[in-house]
Amino acid sequence: MALFYKSTRSDGYTVRASEAILKGLSEDGGLFVPTEIPRLKSTMEELVGCTYQEVALEVLQAFLTDYTEEELQSCIRKAYDEKFDDPYIAPLVKVGDVYFLELFHGATIAFKDMALSILPHLMTIAARKNNVKNEIVILTATSGDTGKAALAGFADVPGTRIIVFYPKGGVSKIQELQMTTQKGNNTNVVAIEGNFDDAQSGVKAIFEEKGLKKEMLAKGMQFSSANSINIGRLVPQVVYYVYAYAKLLEHGEIAKDALLNITVPTGNFGNILAAYYAKEMGVPIGKLICASNENKVLFDFFRTGTYDKNRDFILTASPSMDILISSNLERLIYTIAGQDAEVNARLMAELKEKGKYEITVEMKKNLGDFLGGYAGERETFEMIRKTYEQTGYVMDTHTAVAASVSEVYRQKAEENRPMLIASTASPYKFVGNVMAAIDKKYSDVDEMDLIQPFKALSHVEIPAAVEEALLGQVLHTKVCKVPEMINVVKEILEKEQ
Repeated sequence: MALFYKSTRSDGYTVRASEAILKGLSEDGGLFVPTEIPRLKSTMEELVGCTYQEVALEVLQAFLTDYTEEELQSCIRKAYDEKFDDPYIAPLVKVGDVYFLELFHGATIAFKDMALSILPHLMTIAARKNNVKNEIVILTATSGDTGKAALAGFADVPGTRIIVFYPKGGVSKIQELQMTTQKGNNTNVVAIEGNFDDAQSGVKAIFEEKGLKKEMLAKGMQFSSANSINIGRLVPQVVYYVYAYAKLLEHGEIAKDALLNITVPTGNFGNILAAYYAKEMGVPIGKLICASNENKVLFDFFRTGTYDKNRDFILTASPSMDILISSNLERLIYTIAGQDAEVNARLMAELKEKGKYEITVEMKKNLGDFLGGYAGERETFEMIRKTYEQTGYVMDTHTAVAASVSEVYRQKAEENRPMLIASTASPYKFVGNVMAAIDKKYSDVDEMDLIQPFKALSHVEIPAAVEEALLGQVLHTKVCKVPEMINVVKEILEKEQ
């Protein structure tokens, strides 16, 4: 049965999956959501023994109904191949009595690879299916990981260009090098003088600029997004939660139909929303625990029902979570409002105008699947050190936020369910802070000088992505102020005409 997508801000029209992926963002500024969450065709027992690619086909077929099986198979085959350094694609590692779902074995060693390895293939097929002859211009803001994964995915893909904005000084040295050394005739990277929220708001404003849209169409170009506002980013993320449960079942780590709690380090809310979609598809998931760092806007929201970004923006050791406007939360707000686009649009307008909104008591009751928690810098560093000393396992700073929040929850919880923690990045991406957490003597050592010591300490080989970044030539040096972003985009597109 065909599944359609609609905007979170109006009830006027629906589109097919391929159209939603091409557009990225609805013309009214809303995000595309499926008219209903499809159920899995197979039971979890039937998925036992399946490869990652087989589970991906099951999930993508349910959501992307205007793609043929052959088209999806082709996308999956090209995405989940030798680019991943582990045959399981997303391996599970048991540490103590919790399970880490390692999502960083792709080409750029961050969880964004899980979706951005397949998005370019989904998008090029979508363009063909919809007879789009325009060049697709991918416009994306990044807090560190999406940018590199998108650049790697779209580099030299015919019929596409990509422009990535990132906050100068707001990402790790490795993250910045990964982006600024990116090759590809169609790639562009620009640092902004501001934080991630500034970059994200600037990109959204460019999407909504109707005059620019007309100019681009006249020149045979159109925008799309690689951020998780694009439903083509979100749907592939559902796959690894379905896969993880099936693997736990296969290995006897979880009983049939037993509820699994999941803790996700959260910034833009896409990764944990994917877990919610997996639950709605039929995966036996209990609590979804949203882990924040000191920028705890989501923790406060789940606690009070008020979303308020009017606060200091804190630069932390987990920069990919340094976010005060969690774009994907809009999809959840729309859902708990009973899919009332008018209510959601009003709340999003309040966020834009006043920097805050408050949900109703009834809406708050619909948040029962979620819990919020946060870990400060001290708790984050302590979790890295303690886990290494007790088990030898080394995690990055974002995963450590989730592990800390998970530990606090489990100490207080009345139930004793198995716990899955989404491990979102290789510790090599944040090696300076990871090493300083393990031993303070590394605190004043340059991050670039800690690669080899970390290899010796962790017994984990240096990923190819890190070696490439260290050896690569810096190709992108442009920096701009936030109000200049739209002009920078125009200049880039003019230059390449």
